[in-house]
Amino acid sequence: MIVILKQNPNQAQVNNFIGWLHEKGIEVHTSVGISQTILGLVGDTSALDINLISALDIVEDVKRIQEPYKNANRKFHPQDTVVKVGDVQVGGGNLTIIAGPCSVESEEQIVSVARSVKASGANMLRGGAFKPRTSPYSFQGLRAEGIRLLTLAKAETALPIVTEIMDASQLPLFEDVDVIQVGARNMQNFELLKALGSLRKPVLLKRGLSATYEELLMSAEYIMAGGNDQVILCERGIRTFETYTRNTMDVAAVPVLKRLTHLPVIVDPSHSAGRSDLVAPLSCAAVAAGADGLIIEVHNDPEHALCDGPQSIRPEVFDGLAERLREIAELCRGASK
Repeated sequence: MIVILKQNPNQAQVNNFIGWLHEKGIEVHTSVGISQTILGLVGDTSALDINLISALDIVEDVKRIQEPYKNANRKFHPQDTVVKVGDVQVGGGNLTIIAGPCSVESEEQIVSVARSVKASGANMLRGGAFKPRTSPYSFQGLRAEGIRLLTLAKAETALPIVTEIMDASQLPLFEDVDVIQVGARNMQNFELLKALGSLRKPVLLKRGLSATYEELLMSAEYIMAGGNDQVILCERGIRTFETYTRNTMDVAAVPVLKRLTHLPVIVDPSHSAGRSDLVAPLSCAAVAAGADGLIIEVHNDPEHALCDGPQSIRPEVFDGLAERLREIAELCRGASK
């Protein structure tokens, strides 16, 4: 249920109303906008009398929400959420570019790529320390050493770092990680999501291989229900009957999710395509569709990469692409005015 308050409501009456709701076991989330304030009521609201609430002097309107996700719902929070990562702002009309290799392989490799992508205008550095692989015989990542090398690259370039967690037991290793990524395979690892909800650190949540929009938003709800509202959604391609590409990028996910939720939405064109030659056109399509950012795999030697070399682009290719993406974003902003 949401309660829309009148402009400039009596604060004492608002406090009394919220106190009354708390007594009934209802959690209240307050969203203060430019012209109105919205109270999001979370809990068992079935016994609340809408007519009684509507009759209050401070109340403009009352609506019941049918969707199972509450905190992530745009109806609860009409303004876009902006997730702050140091000086970087994700959402709110900003184009955020996260770039780096699929896997951290060595200090030389990660520092070199970090310097290159920063020079091209990347806002954050990605790199896998823990790698979920389909085959148990594939490279599984450098694990704790990979995180240490990422922090060295961060110290060298001042780029915030983004890396994937596999299990809640690994959280102590992620203290210096700026954005914790939850991969597609772990999107419905609810115990992990609950643990991340207890943090006050941004979480990049990737859509599962066959997840619906509602399932993705319900996973975000798990994190937000724990008190962590710093969630970034990521469309990374879904599994379809098509085998030419690794996955199928659902470009409609961008406008649909931005209609359903206030959370920022970014796109991963690298995993969507699985082919380096498709990364640029898919990236451009994502920005044109309104994505708040991209997470792109960049490797200085893709042919010898230990993981996902075929979908990684070289730094010089990324340099030209980053410039094109900024131009498209600027054109789209101009068109929307």
